[in-house]
Amino acid sequence: MPRLDPDVSTLINRARAGDIRSRARLFSLVEDGGNPAATALATLAPWGGHARIIGITGPPGAGKSTLVGRLAREIRSRGQTVAILAVDPASPITGGAVLGDRIRMQDLHGDPGAYVRSISTRGALGGLARAVDGMVLVAEALGYDVVLVETVGAGQDEAAIIGVAPTVVVVEVPHLGDDVQSIKAGILEIADVFVVNKADHDGADQAAAMLRAMLSLAPPADGWRPPVLKTSALTGDGVPALLESIHQHQCFLEQSGRLAHWRNERAERQIFEAAQDNFLARLRSSVSAAQLQSLITDVASHRLSAEQAAEQLLDALDQQPMPRYNPTRQEDRFSGS
Repeated sequence: MPRLDPDVSTLINRARAGDIRSRARLFSLVEDGGNPAATALATLAPWGGHARIIGITGPPGAGKSTLVGRLAREIRSRGQTVAILAVDPASPITGGAVLGDRIRMQDLHGDPGAYVRSISTRGALGGLARAVDGMVLVAEALGYDVVLVETVGAGQDEAAIIGVAPTVVVVEVPHLGDDVQSIKAGILEIADVFVVNKADHDGADQAAAMLRAMLSLAPPADGWRPPVLKTSALTGDGVPALLESIHQHQCFLEQSGRLAHWRNERAERQIFEAAQDNFLARLRSSVSAAQLQSLITDVASHRLSAEQAAEQLLDALDQQPMPRYNPTRQEDRFSGS
């Protein structure tokens, strides 16, 4: 690990001292990735692990962002600080995102104890952006008590939130299509708390009853049966009860030992994802652009299979000298903190 860059060290110090612009720059640094992000995260790691992380997911149109804003205000009313990481879908053409959550939560921007950050998925699957793990660590290292992570939406392949947040709130609304949509989307498996939002609309009672009926068909796998609550994000009705259910679930996780188990599973995933990223970077650097283009041409023209081309890439990697691990001394690593 390289010595911490003086500019990154200064940025971290200013961000931890409360400078809003430095906090925004630090989040951006980590979101952009690369060596500066890796170095910053290594420095921030000892300050992580204390915040309550809550995932909020659900289909588009369920009112997730408005509900997240209400939750944040309820958290602030109880004297705790909160960071909101809201993931928005990226354009498949430009790669940009509307980042509309900042607009919906404008009233939080003047609160020094609340921070709202919109994140583009940048093409990542699973309802989250690849940088979310690192940005959660940034929020923890900056001292926020609660981190709310709002996903793009819930679907059959969008359950990545369970690896980022130990407590997942699934938001549904009345009359959102056919009654088996929740089953098709795998919602029953990822939810720790169900919320039927827009409870002032017709059909809210029926939606809540349907969810309770589905949950009653099978005993809870881990001893926790997800409660089904009703809220109105517009009026705030039901939000205090929602926050209390979240608190009860997190107490259950701690008392049952499942929180420690979840943290170990998350750490294992993070290790392998980092190893995969490093391996791919080494793999790309082991061949020249001309060699890679030649393999691409051979596969495209069916002279080679993709598997054969991959074997050639791995052979080239095997011929590269293994980099010697030379960790930075602990006193060097934290010299800027």
